[in-house]
Amino acid sequence: MKVTLLMPALNEIEGMKIIVPRIKREWIDEVIVIDGGSVDGTIEYAKKAGYKVVHQKSKGITGAYREALPHITGDIIIGFSPDGNSIPELIPSLITKMRDGYDMVIVSRYLENAKSEDDDSVTAFGNWLFTKIVNILFGAHYTDVLVIFRAWTRRVYSSLNYKIPGRAGFETLSSVLCAKHGLKVAEIPGNEPKRIGGKRKMKPLLNGVAVLSLILTEFFTKKKEILLNEKN
Repeated sequence: MKVTLLMPALNEIEGMKIIVPRIKREWIDEVIVIDGGSVDGTIEYAKKAGYKVVHQKSKGITGAYREALPHITGDIIIGFSPDGNSIPELIPSLITKMRDGYDMVIVSRYLENAKSEDDDSVTAFGNWLFTKIVNILFGAHYTDVLVIFRAWTRRVYSSLNYKIPGRAGFETLSSVLCAKHGLKVAEIPGNEPKRIGGKRKMKPLLNGVAVLSLILTEFFTKKKEILLNEKN
């Protein structure tokens, strides 16, 4: 099974210079950077590292993931933050778990002894709240529904063909859809270090409204046929 590492980026040169050298090429088959218009050298650095760069035309991380879809050749796709929030050394464990037959594996910041060093009180409460709501409404057992660092199969990723509220993120959608359709999901513990350089682009209030809207919309709509098909 081929593995694609997917990096959404917008002016992340500081983080990439520290994180990229720690990513071993033998772990993965391709790296795709979806760039939202960086002007700090991120694009040039990614190309020098041998990564494929997709120049994003839309706004937001959901649009970035959707635009990257036609460029992906991997059977397993890993969402990875190049700003230091994702720990490269956990990639092999993530891939090993996926190859056990899971549709999605999440690197949870709240499983066992893992923790987030990037959370503040608002974001920590938001993740706890939305995780609780998803678990109650869809009968799931998640500890972290919002974290970017996770792996999915292509059939889960193909759900991006459906309209997602821009700020809700594919992370929320994938968590909900896997639970809604009874797909096989696992979590492994993984710390979230503080981000390196740049500014957090997420706006808690606006993102929170979008996440809640997505959860409730999926709860009240029928299952998506694309996820009812046999595995590719």
